[in-house]
Amino acid sequence: MYAKPKVKTIVMKDSVPVVTIDGPGGSGKGTVTSLLASELGWHLLDSGALYRLTALAALNRGIALDDEAAVAKLAANLDVQFIAGTGILLDGEHVELAIRQEAIGLGASRIAAFPAVRAALLARQQAFAVLPGLVADGRDMGTVVFPDAPVKIFLIASAEERAKRRFLQLQGQGVNVSLERLLEDIVRRDEQDANRAVAPMIPADDAIVLDSTQLTIQEVLARVVDEMHAKGVM
Repeated sequence: MYAKPKVKTIVMKDSVPVVTIDGPGGSGKGTVTSLLASELGWHLLDSGALYRLTALAALNRGIALDDEAAVAKLAANLDVQFIAGTGILLDGEHVELAIRQEAIGLGASRIAAFPAVRAALLARQQAFAVLPGLVADGRDMGTVVFPDAPVKIFLIASAEERAKRRFLQLQGQGVNVSLERLLEDIVRRDEQDANRAVAPMIPADDAIVLDSTQLTIQEVLARVVDEMHAKGVM
């Protein structure tokens, strides 16, 4: 078990320390973000969940995912609650499993390409940055949402390894899926995210690119903590 780091947060003026962990799905960023936020006692932002929640809400309400204006309006008025230790509520209902479906992930990638949708969710994401600090998980946290974050990590892993991780995760949830289909979906989503015109999924110029293919979660977490120490954030 990775030892809980001793936190010594440096706050200058009214700034809030932010650690961004970007990267493709299955790279481990969600798990690392959750563990790090828990160990530090900081707030957590799962930005990808906001896009998934928007996609799910749109499908539930019969809104076409290619209707940028309608989806943006929906995103700006989502009834969402992130409850630590409990889960995610959309319109008062738990939707943790629903938003993790592959179809919802692909839908989230589609609507994330719309400038109006990204603008609607930008302010909501930035509002998560409050003391004592924030660990933000996403695809453009370090490039667009928190460009001044002192610590930026871009976590990657091979498509094959990410498909395997997702396959085992879904099997553990009792979901019958095809490994080959998961790999196809991951490759397709990577292409969508990397080539979209708005906020493509690329590392920030000052981000540390970390390949988790051969690393355990504890090893990734330790490297992120080392980077935080190096930047004087803890």
